[in-house]
Amino acid sequence: MFRYLTAGESHGPQLTAIIEGLPAGARLAADGINRDLARRQQGYGRGDRMKIETDTAAILSGVRWGETLGSPVTLVVRNRDWENWQEKMSPLAEHREEGGAVTRPRPGHADLTGALKYGHDDVRNILERSSARETAVRVAVGAVAKALLREFGITVGGFVTEVGGIAAQQPDRPLEELWGVAAQSELFCCDREAEVEMKRLIDFTKADGDTLGGVVEVQVIGVPPGLGSHVQWDRKLDARLAMALMSIQAIKGVEVGIGFDAARRPGSRVHDELFRDGERPGQGAATAYYRPTNNAGGIEGGMSNGETIVLRAAMKPIPTLYKPLRSVDMQTYEPYEAAVERSDTCAVPAALVVAEAVVAIEIANAFLEKFGGDSITEVRRNYEGYRVQIRNA
Repeated sequence: MFRYLTAGESHGPQLTAIIEGLPAGARLAADGINRDLARRQQGYGRGDRMKIETDTAAILSGVRWGETLGSPVTLVVRNRDWENWQEKMSPLAEHREEGGAVTRPRPGHADLTGALKYGHDDVRNILERSSARETAVRVAVGAVAKALLREFGITVGGFVTEVGGIAAQQPDRPLEELWGVAAQSELFCCDREAEVEMKRLIDFTKADGDTLGGVVEVQVIGVPPGLGSHVQWDRKLDARLAMALMSIQAIKGVEVGIGFDAARRPGSRVHDELFRDGERPGQGAATAYYRPTNNAGGIEGGMSNGETIVLRAAMKPIPTLYKPLRSVDMQTYEPYEAAVERSDTCAVPAALVVAEAVVAIEIANAFLEKFGGDSITEVRRNYEGYRVQIRNA
């Protein structure tokens, strides 16, 4: 299994991840990880912290000469802003500040509920870990998962489809081309006209002290049929992917394939018909079966079906507003405006990069669950044997 843990606070010295289950012999370099970390910091509407941090990852264990060893891989993303927070976030008791507690929880954040749950009188003890800053190291883990999947011809990408209610139109072009178009956009969007409207709305919203959410779409190309399982609820691939996406801060909804639109159509316009002995141009069919449509989003019965996996996630507006919402001081019980931390007006492009990462992690986990071995050579042998089996079915 591909599993990982992250640790670290938003203004602590670093974010750390330990990955277990990577087979030996997988190619891995910091450059590929750093490219995705840089993408996460881009996007029209980002806040001042992106001017402070330039995220890069250090690989501290589990890799030698550019290849994994089969032992745990440790990744570290250092917080450059730590130098300004060493006293406030010191782990040493003698550095405790008096009177510096944050007692005005922000609506929409983990602040109040977390303080009540853990018995804290300073919500900084909650907001530091619940911050979306944690996603930086998850993006690093996702880049490792992407590198593993590329060994088997599986690629992950996506684009922003909506910001603040403005929807982008998706051109009828191959996905790899659309990923390239999105990479040239400040909003990771494939529709230039919609992007202009989105930027105008972001500017207006920023001037008003407010924030915007949106929708991102992630696709996975080259996934073989049979990842996941129908036999138990917690092994269903769509359930696992939905959980991964919902684990991202500010994500409030997930769709697979046509998603909620399936509830609005008759069955004849929902289910993907099956045909045999046809190969779609450029797809390289894994089996003799194919579907001319992909309303299911590449997953049926909790298992990948060989089509492109298509997922969408809805991100709420960031709840830290420069025009603060009303709150209550936890110390005095007086009404106040909520505390303000550095914030973005719109972080939807960053959410796309994080969404790609968590999807890649879950696909890698499901892939190793089915084809796993202690080395890339063993995994490849298992995978190729399965490909022969299903091609002749």
